Amino acid sequence: MRRLRGDGPPIGSRVPGRVCTLAPMRIACVLGLLLCVAACDKSRTPAPADPASTASHTAAPTAPAVTATDAPTPAADAPAPPRPPEGDVQVVARSSNAFGVELFGRAAKPGNFVFSPASLSVAFAMAWPGARGETSAQMKKVLHFESTPEATAATWGKLSASLTARGRPVTLRIANRLFGEKTYAFEKGYLDATRASFGAPLELVDFKKSADAERLKINTWVARQTEDRIKDLLAPRSLDDLTRLVIVNAIYFLGTWDTPFEADLTAPGRFRTSASAGKDVPMMHVTDHYDLAAADGVKVLALPYKGKDTAMYVVLPDAVDGLPAVERALTAGKLDAWRAAAKSTMVDVALPRFELSPPALSLRDELEKMGMALAFDRDRADLTGIAKPSDPRERLHVAKVFHKAFVKVDEKGTEAAAATAIVAAAGGGMPPKPVAFHADHPFLFVIVDKASGLVLFMGRVADPSAK
Repeated sequence: MRRLRGDGPPIGSRVPGRVCTLAPMRIACVLGLLLCVAACDKSRTPAPADPASTASHTAAPTAPAVTATDAPTPAADAPAPPRPPEGDVQVVARSSNAFGVELFGRAAKPGNFVFSPASLSVAFAMAWPGARGETSAQMKKVLHFESTPEATAATWGKLSASLTARGRPVTLRIANRLFGEKTYAFEKGYLDATRASFGAPLELVDFKKSADAERLKINTWVARQTEDRIKDLLAPRSLDDLTRLVIVNAIYFLGTWDTPFEADLTAPGRFRTSASAGKDVPMMHVTDHYDLAAADGVKVLALPYKGKDTAMYVVLPDAVDGLPAVERALTAGKLDAWRAAAKSTMVDVALPRFELSPPALSLRDELEKMGMALAFDRDRADLTGIAKPSDPRERLHVAKVFHKAFVKVDEKGTEAAAATAIVAAAGGGMPPKPVAFHADHPFLFVIVDKASGLVLFMGRVADPSAK
């Protein structure tokens, strides 16, 4: 049976009497980490820099701007790079997942929601090597980092390269970029490290004179990296003439299910948005063997993508209105336990189509409350690993953190369906009656790289008919 390529256009064929359709999942996510100078008194003229104090810096005006096409592109048939040591992978995945679940509990707005713990972790892993002292210690604690800044960055860089290797049956792209004020001097060691570990070049821009034009440039870059799924990450006036550096991470994912949903079975179905209300939405159906777990008042279903090294885990509460309690008790450890407990079972699956595109999140308040206050403090932040200006008014602090995500589960693309609804039971006899897993009320979904355990995306579907 032919499968769809996760990195190409759908390939369709018709079988007499039935057409089956794969549902490609398109997910795009981007994080903007904005660093700007501490001073806001524009009436004061900065003191001239001491040339001796900046001798070890990289002066931005002389550094060439690097475009996305400057990076070497591997051949289409190039073998996947080796994964970093398993222990290192598990450490960064565990850290990212713990941070992500904790932030989800604080930042998730009512209704539909989606974000990427991995995107957040990568962006801060780029910033953390530039932090010093207590600023660094707070970042490490909140982000659940377990190693040194340099080791964490190196492992993230290697894991990112492995996840995005060409030849994988799913498409996963991770793009990183530093947008820096062209008149500002950044530490050469920091720029070299972020480029080496994350492939994140410095692109020189003019925030001082053309902040809004540069904002549009950054938004255009983000849109290009995410197939136009993330637009307008940075709203008007989000940058100004005090902005000195914008660290951006963008993630784009496209995958097709390993087992297709049957297009001729997709039909309106009742989705109960609460115990007393509901609406009809398109529900997709398939019956096959899937990993399924039941514990803690939820059922957890693993829907693998082509290649089976990436899967979407759907967390469905037993009670129609049970999701708030599930979210309050959620931990990264509980997600791991549910995944480990899932066993292969014949399952009758009903899943709604959904498209989520919530507004961009501003995460400063949540991160400060989690314990990362110093990085945002214009007077006390220590990011001297990124830049060491002689004028204290030019010292950096984290001004804003923006995050935006998009997810779409649809039914574009077709393939033959002859084998998808037929499952042979070992040992002969009648096949077992499938277990019903009908996602007809609010649920969570988590996209996981199974080899590392890394949560790439996480979200809530409260109403499939709304974005």
